[in-house]
Amino acid sequence: MKYTHALFTVVALLAGLAANAEVSLPNIFGSHMVLQRGVPLKIWGTADEGEKVSLKFGPRTFSDTADEAGDWAIELPPLRADGGKSHKITIKGSNTIVLEDVLIGDVWIGSGQSNMEWSLNQSERRDEFIKAANHPGIRLFHIPKKQFDRPQADVPNKWKTCTSANIPNFSAVLYHFGKNIHANQEVPVGLINSSWGGSPIEPWTVTQSGSGKMYNGMIAPIVDFRVAGTIWYQGETNVIQNNGLSYTGKMKDLIEGWRRVFDNEKMPFYFVQIAPWNNGRYADGQLPALWEAQCATLKLPHTGMAVTTDIVHNLGDIHPSNKHDVGDRLARWALAKHYGKKGVTYSGPLYKAMKVEGAKIRLAFAHAASGLKSRDGKALSEFKISGADGKFVAAKAEIDGNHVV
Repeated sequence: MKYTHALFTVVALLAGLAANAEVSLPNIFGSHMVLQRGVPLKIWGTADEGEKVSLKFGPRTFSDTADEAGDWAIELPPLRADGGKSHKITIKGSNTIVLEDVLIGDVWIGSGQSNMEWSLNQSERRDEFIKAANHPGIRLFHIPKKQFDRPQADVPNKWKTCTSANIPNFSAVLYHFGKNIHANQEVPVGLINSSWGGSPIEPWTVTQSGSGKMYNGMIAPIVDFRVAGTIWYQGETNVIQNNGLSYTGKMKDLIEGWRRVFDNEKMPFYFVQIAPWNNGRYADGQLPALWEAQCATLKLPHTGMAVTTDIVHNLGDIHPSNKHDVGDRLARWALAKHYGKKGVTYSGPLYKAMKVEGAKIRLAFAHAASGLKSRDGKALSEFKISGADGKFVAAKAEIDGNHVV
């Protein structure tokens, strides 16, 4: 019995060594993925120490040797989008990995809390959109919810093609955003959803002094995977936490931290101004304060904000069902600012300045050259004014061209 046990131990040990010797890739690399066009790319993985790893992409072959820790990485030169042509990548060491149906285009991350996580299956016009969601040039990657104390190296999922069967539980906002980019730019689009309902901003943040647990489990594993940019829908939990105006600093930490770890100081970061909600869980004044903080975030370069106050049908629902207009508005920012498309109206009216005129105040708005109008054609509401005591009272407001008086 002792001899049998010893033999079993040796066999198990040898099997473990053989498994460790195999070339492997993190799951972000796989068949059906989209590789970011126009930038140098890094493909990495593990193998046995000293093992030579080769990578064949089209007619070219690249190689590297695994270091003492078993890590290897291969740099690819910038690739050009080629009309959605399917590519094969072959990686060889002691074993062979073949990645098929790989496209070259643009990759976008969607992150935040429940309104980014909210699926097509839960959203307005779901049957219509799901039925039409067969896009060979759009690929989907959903990162499961994981929290860790330290940055992780991998995430447990695979790339999928965008079909009516694969799309129902995917982020509706991210899908509608990607669908617009794909249609306008006529390039393949890869969409990476990494969101968690109810999450505040802090666990997603990485700074020089540390990183949040959601960042560690759901963002850190992909920071070397090149992307075009990020869209972000989050903030409701921070209103509940009474963070208000301090949210500007939190957004600054988030954006600058992600740009640093993704090694792209100009990475586009387009976010959603959270929707109004009158459930009673928001302390008085906290929602307008966070809205103001979100507006202040626009001072950071390469950012944009999609406003949603006019497309919310039920103020008692923290998850507005209209996610297609949200995705479309985020895409307009990307098309105008990142892709440089002309003639795109990419922002609704934003407060610009005020002027006191006797007993009245005249408010000026940016992005209102064609004039202002109320959503329903009725008189304006929800305007308040305060004196030196800081106490706000209801005010009568009227539209005067591209001003409000």
